[in-house]
This record gives sequence, C-alpha cells and structure tokens, in this order.
Amino acid sequence: MKTIARRTTVPAIQIGLLAALLGAWQLAVDTKRISVFFFGSPAGTWRELYEWIRRGTVQGPLWQQAWVTLQETLIGFAIGVVLGVLLGLVLGRIPLLARVFTVYIGTMNSIPRIVLGSVFIIWFGTGMGSKIALVVVLVFFSVFFNAFQGARDVDQNLIANARVLGARRGSVMLHVVFPSAFSWIIASLRVAFGLAITGAVVGELLGATQGLGLLIQQSQGNFDPDGVYAGLVVTTLLALVAEGLITLLERRLLRWKPRRRPQTATT
Repeated sequence: MKTIARRTTVPAIQIGLLAALLGAWQLAVDTKRISVFFFGSPAGTWRELYEWIRRGTVQGPLWQQAWVTLQETLIGFAIGVVLGVLLGLVLGRIPLLARVFTVYIGTMNSIPRIVLGSVFIIWFGTGMGSKIALVVVLVFFSVFFNAFQGARDVDQNLIANARVLGARRGSVMLHVVFPSAFSWIIASLRVAFGLAITGAVVGELLGATQGLGLLIQQSQGNFDPDGVYAGLVVTTLLALVAEGLITLLERRLLRWKPRRRPQTATT
C-alpha cells in the first residue's frame, strides 16, 4: 500500500501544480489583471485546439500538419543517430582521426542552429528537406559526443582479451566497443529526440508550407497567442509520447545492466 501511495503521490502533485497554474492564469485573465490580447488564456487555447480538431486549420487537417512535423522529426532523428553513433565510435577508437576531425566538429557545433536553418532553407527550399537537415545536425552532435565518450571509456582489458582471441578491429568494434558504449548512446536518445522536434518546428518557423511550426508562425503573425499555445500543446504531446516510447525502449534494451542497490548508512 505504501508503494502504491508513493507512486501516486508525485503524479497527483504534478497534476495539482499544473491545474493551479492554469487556474491562476485564467483567473488573472478574467479579472483583467493581465491582457488576454497579449497573454491569451487556457480557455481560449482549448477552444483553438477544439476548432483545429473539429474543422481543421487553414493549411488543412490538424493531424496532417502534425504528421508532416513528425515525419521531419523521425527521418532526421534516424539519420542523425546513425551518423552520430558511427562517427562517434570510429573517432573514439582511432586517435589520429579524432585529432584531425576534432577541430571541424567543434567548429560546426559552435555555429548557431538558427543560422544553419536559414542556410538549409536557401539550399533545400521550404519543403521537408531543409527541416530534416536541421534535425540531423541537432541530433548528430548530441549522439556523437556520447558515443565518442562511450567508445573512449571502454575497458582496455576487454579489448586486449578480444584481440588475444583473434578478433579483428571490426569484430572488436561490433562486439566489444559498441555494447560497452551502448548505455551512453541510449542515454542521449531522449535529449536527441527533444532536439529533433525542436529542429523540425524551428525549421518550419523559418519557412514552410505545412507543419505545426507554420501554424505557430501564422498565429504569431495574426497576434493570436491562443493559436501559438495550441501549437505548442500539440508539439509537447508528440514529444511526451516519444519520450515515453524511448523510456520503454531503454528499459527493454538495458535489462542486462544490473541495477544499483541503494547504499545504507553504516555506523
């Protein structure tokens, strides 16, 4: 019973805090403490969402706009993860390549992402290609640095034993380095997916013909804060669902990893 109560306490507190925040916001709007023109309201946001779901948006059905953003996110996420893992493992195990390419990777990582988004729109236009490219860049660096550090932290005794048994470099990379760095890589996926959605929406804000970012940009241009919040709500729901799926994947793939037992104080 105590365990069940403990598990329900935190969600109850979280829901209560959210309800209190939304209630205070709505109360401030109703009592004219803040301007609904500038700040919108929870009720107005709900009405906007309801209209989008029932009648669709100016650009088409809401599910279609969400699907466009989700496609850009998933495609860019997959490409960014693959590139980040491969380059991270290779550079993490080959010091010469790491020394050669570190300066280039560091320089690319220091470029503001908003600038890259504008460059990609010039290169690839306002279609999905420019958003996917921006997502790839955001995801790549998040995954790369984790894979790189994970490859460098591999137990050298494991590598030495594998080589003694006749394993070649490719086999060592596949059967020793990758499994050892796997927990590092999995840990980066949650943050990377959040960045992927951010990249897709930001790219759509800069220039797009469809997507949730376009809906937010149009609402902003029409001085409609409720529309901006409605777009943010849909984007947040997509991110939360994806985070839940990644958490399940992490638990399933890392079942082999022993859990740390809580340490008890000794006297």
